[in-house]
Amino acid sequence: MVQDCRYSRLTLYFSAGRDSCFIFFLFSVWKCLFCFLSSFLDGQAQVLLRQRQASITREPTETAQIECVFEGMSRAAFQALYVHWYRHLPSRAPELILFIQTAQAYYDNDSYKNKYSSKKGMNICTFTINDINPNDEGTYYCCGVIKVFGSGTKLIISSKYFQRLIFQKEHENQITYVCLVEKFYPEVIRVTWTDEKNEEVTGNVVKGDTWKATENEEYSIGSWLTVPVENKDKKYYCKYEHESQERSLPTQGID
Repeated sequence: MVQDCRYSRLTLYFSAGRDSCFIFFLFSVWKCLFCFLSSFLDGQAQVLLRQRQASITREPTETAQIECVFEGMSRAAFQALYVHWYRHLPSRAPELILFIQTAQAYYDNDSYKNKYSSKKGMNICTFTINDINPNDEGTYYCCGVIKVFGSGTKLIISSKYFQRLIFQKEHENQITYVCLVEKFYPEVIRVTWTDEKNEEVTGNVVKGDTWKATENEEYSIGSWLTVPVENKDKKYYCKYEHESQERSLPTQGID
């Protein structure tokens, strides 16, 4: 097929009366391109796209990164290659999210730009999913040249541990932020409030006692921060530190 395209292009230029040197130049270019493609595609039988993570588990609002390793391909060939990322949600057809060659990713839908991103380095292409929610649960695939796919990585959304909730209550000239952390074990946990400068806020903070919420040895704790209503546009963070994880929950953007 490549040869047919090459000769039809030459015929076109001949019929148009192009200069013979220019035609010879085009012929040489197409010949080199044909040889390059032939050698490149012949080697793809040895290329393997390996997604080492069969599955990953994340909680809502977290970020997930999925890696696709290209084996059997030179670094130069990998850098020139377009890598596609697909998602396959339950009961739906696979859907193209984006593709990337060098630094810039191209999206199938503009609404994906804040949700997904990708980057290439060495022989690895990384796909990132931001602000995870239950609708993101599914299997994600990388794809290389001539439709060579990776084995897929399943994203599992779980809220089994560390359910977090932060909400606000406005009363007269004050706003009270309530931070509730649930389903953690053991019971030892540290909850603090910080401001936009990452400095701890100690005034007008009430920390509740840890209580056992269920029969499964899981605990919960609540903390309250009260600020003047004129500080409504300022961002505060409820930060909790536990032996299994640490998180900071922002107050901005909640109702």
